[in-house]
Amino acid sequence: MSISAIFEKPSERTEDPLRIIIRRPDDWHIHLRDGSMLKAVLPFTAAQFARGIIMPNLSPPVTRVEDAVAYRQRILDARPTESDFQPFMACYLTDHTSADDIERGFVEGVWKAAKLYPAGATTNAHHGVTDVLLINRVLERMERIGMPLLVHSEVTDPDVDIFDREARFLERTMVPLLERYQLLKVVIEHVTTAEGVAIVRDYAPRVAATITPHHLTINRTSLFQGGLRPHLYCLPVAKREEHRLALRSAATSGEASFFIGTDTAPHLRGAKEAACGCAGVFVGATALQTYVQVFDEEGALPRFEAFASLNGAAFYGLPPNAGTIELIKRPSRFSPTIEVDGAEVVVFRGDENLVWSIGNIEK
Repeated sequence: MSISAIFEKPSERTEDPLRIIIRRPDDWHIHLRDGSMLKAVLPFTAAQFARGIIMPNLSPPVTRVEDAVAYRQRILDARPTESDFQPFMACYLTDHTSADDIERGFVEGVWKAAKLYPAGATTNAHHGVTDVLLINRVLERMERIGMPLLVHSEVTDPDVDIFDREARFLERTMVPLLERYQLLKVVIEHVTTAEGVAIVRDYAPRVAATITPHHLTINRTSLFQGGLRPHLYCLPVAKREEHRLALRSAATSGEASFFIGTDTAPHLRGAKEAACGCAGVFVGATALQTYVQVFDEEGALPRFEAFASLNGAAFYGLPPNAGTIELIKRPSRFSPTIEVDGAEVVVFRGDENLVWSIGNIEK
């Protein structure tokens, strides 16, 4: 499948549009699911990004080295023919994860990082960690071998307001964890609060954060404009406008501890538009167009390459990608949905006129 088959061509205009060319970017937080869903959504991520970290919250979750090897192969098998997209695997931590297994997978190059889901925090997180103290030996080993910890930073206490769960986790769990393991590399995944941004800055460079395109463009009011918007519901949920502005400031700042993590998370329309709808936004098709629009609006286009292509690679100790991607300030549209086994997945901003388009990609 070619890039032209993935993205609709931008509209033709007589004037010469603004163009920027950056190193090929990476996505450091991806949900690809499995089976038919994997085959349907992977081409959109692979068309935009050269590498990415794949989230392990399948059902059952990816907790063993052997499971990760098999899942990675299924991803490689699902790539479009000409794609060179490289998936990096993360281990799903449980109360019973073995420090020896973690080290073996990391040394063998299977694991790129380990993912901490507080039990029950999000989709397929019920196998997650019930108490960080139960994985003390795992975290000590990760600190010693230099393996990054990726954290879904929310408490799950039912008495804590859902809009406060990230801030409460950062206060109760994240700061004590960072003080206890002072050499541990940590990523605050899909950060949504000004408090999260502040903690990254306080503990940089060993602490970083991924920022999603949707949290840069929507706030909690967006979920209810004109009625309930289930396809904008994700976890962590979008917060007040002051937090969205803090995220935009951080992303466009040029600071090395902030980088792309789309958190693209597809669900079938029926699972979103349900009495108890699933959390997750499918942004894999329109992520770069959205990110670059934010940087353009903030007057920060010269800093976009660092956020998209350099900062994350440096945090993970990898060289930047060799190829380039062209982004063109010229309107385009994307299909509102994609098909999966006769059902639909709704595309984030698929019903909008996008300001930016994707142009040529050189590998």
